[in-house]
Amino acid sequence: MSLKERIFNISDATEFKELALEVFKFQFENNSVYRSFCDLLYKHPSDIKKVEDIPFLPIQFFKSHKILSSKAPIESTFTSSGTTGGETSKHFVTDLNLYEKSFNYGFQHFYGDIEDYTVLALLPSYLERQGSSLIYMVDDLIKKSKKKESGFYLNNLSALYKKLLKLEAKQEKILLIGVSFALLDLIENYSFNLKHTIVMETGGMKGRRKELTREELHLKLREGFGINNIHSEYGMTELLSQGYSKGEGIFKCPPWMKILTRETEDPLAIQIGSKTGGINVVDLANINSCSFIATQDLGRVHPNGTFEVIGRFDHSDIRGCNLMAL
Repeated sequence: MSLKERIFNISDATEFKELALEVFKFQFENNSVYRSFCDLLYKHPSDIKKVEDIPFLPIQFFKSHKILSSKAPIESTFTSSGTTGGETSKHFVTDLNLYEKSFNYGFQHFYGDIEDYTVLALLPSYLERQGSSLIYMVDDLIKKSKKKESGFYLNNLSALYKKLLKLEAKQEKILLIGVSFALLDLIENYSFNLKHTIVMETGGMKGRRKELTREELHLKLREGFGINNIHSEYGMTELLSQGYSKGEGIFKCPPWMKILTRETEDPLAIQIGSKTGGINVVDLANINSCSFIATQDLGRVHPNGTFEVIGRFDHSDIRGCNLMAL
C-alpha cells in the first residue's frame, strides 16, 4: 500500500506513529519550505524517534509561502477568510480526492452514513466568498446525502425555519451545520424544540457579533433550539481533516489526526499532561502540503486523547515569526 492509501487504514497508535515518521521524512525531502524550517532548527529525520520530536511548522507560513510536498498540478486553492486588508492563508491542494476521503471517512467515523441525514447548511459568510474548504466539504456532504431537502441557506431564515419544522414533523434525521452568528440569528427570530436534529456550529463570529465564550454560545444555542448538546467541528483552511465534538466542547480526532500542545513561552517544547498550551496538529491527510502544523489556538489535551479549544494566542500573527524569513 502507498503512503496515501495507508493514511485512512490506521488501526492503532503504533501504526499512527510509524506513518507519521514516514510522512515527516517524505515532507522533509519534498517540501523545500519545511526542509528549510527543519534545517534552521537543526532537525533531521535521523534525529526524529517519536511524533513529539517532529518540528511543527507555524501556521503563518501558509500566508507567506507556498507549502507543497508534491510536484503534481494544483487542483484547488483553499483560502482563509482573513480580516479586512490582512493576509489570507492559502492551502494549495494537489489531490482533492484525498480531501474528500478525509472528510467523508471522518464524518462516517463519528456519525455514520451521510445518506441517513438531511443536511441543512447555514453558512452565509462562507458562501459569500470564493475558496472556502468548509463550503467544498459541506457541498459534497449535501450531494452524498442524496436527500432532496438537503441544501444551503444564505439569509433566508424563514425558509430554513419552515424546512426544519417540516422535517422534524416527519421525524427525519437532520444535520444543521452553521456558522455561530447565523445560528444565533436563527434562534433570535424563531423558537424551536428539536428532537431529531444535530446542531453543529463551525465557530466564527467574524466581526458580525460580540465574541462569546464557548460556554455562553452553547448555552444560548441549547436554549434556543431546545436541545441538550451542541456539536462542533474543528477544522481550518490549512488542514484536510476535522475534529468533532458531540457536546461540552470535547473534541475527538479521526485515526489519522492527532492533537498535541506546546509550551506557550517555548514554541518548540511539547507539553506533557493536560495543561493549556498552543495547539499543534498532526494531519496525515496533509501529505501533499505539511502534516505538522503549530496553530494559533490554545487548548488542552486529555489523557484519553480528546481535546478542548480554549481560545487564541494574543497577537497571534506576531508570535513565533522569528523563523519566517526563509
